[in-house]
Amino acid sequence: MNNDTLPAGRILSVQVGKPQSLETVAGKAWKSAIVKTAVTGPVALEGVNLVGDDQSNRRYHGGADKVVCAYASEWFPLWNQEFSLNMPAGAFGENITLQDLTEDKLCIGDTLLIGSEVLLQISQPRQPCINVSKRWAIPSLPRRMEETGHTGFYCRVLRAGSLEAGQTIQVSERPYPRWTLQHANAVMYAEDRDPVAITALRELPLLSAEWKRILGRKLAYTQG
Repeated sequence: MNNDTLPAGRILSVQVGKPQSLETVAGKAWKSAIVKTAVTGPVALEGVNLVGDDQSNRRYHGGADKVVCAYASEWFPLWNQEFSLNMPAGAFGENITLQDLTEDKLCIGDTLLIGSEVLLQISQPRQPCINVSKRWAIPSLPRRMEETGHTGFYCRVLRAGSLEAGQTIQVSERPYPRWTLQHANAVMYAEDRDPVAITALRELPLLSAEWKRILGRKLAYTQG
């Protein structure tokens, strides 16, 4: 597939954050790294994190399949209108906020060339968790992200370097053109589970180990 036929976009903002104690509207303290701060200038990728970034609960967050979390800027107006908010870049705890690269344009396994150096590979859509609802005190927000498919996604690192606002992003390889993130989300969150679709998604070699595990449970349920 020619690169001219593959989507491209750019990074609008880069965010990092460390675990910190937070409070919900109800006043109950909790710890998370979901609140991140925009960084000016390049931020290096080191190991399984951007410099200055970390995760509070590494059982469910971070690791080699989930080094960089990305979210499309196109969805902020929708959420701001629906919930009467003014969400900034990084509102969903994402490391990079993107332009022109939404879930319907990207696929599982896509290789993303960022600038001229960094290579990331999409490993899975993001699974919205309770921390999103806690941060914004909106219990329905994770479910709405699942329903709309506006979840964001995670990447593993194929070639390290630095990320910076303004960098171009080009999809350089696409092994699974059928499996857009939108399609993967639809299979994952469908009320009527399709064992054929679940199996096909689960068998993608470049899908994250976490999603393969969850899909395996769903498949066992449909067959049990």
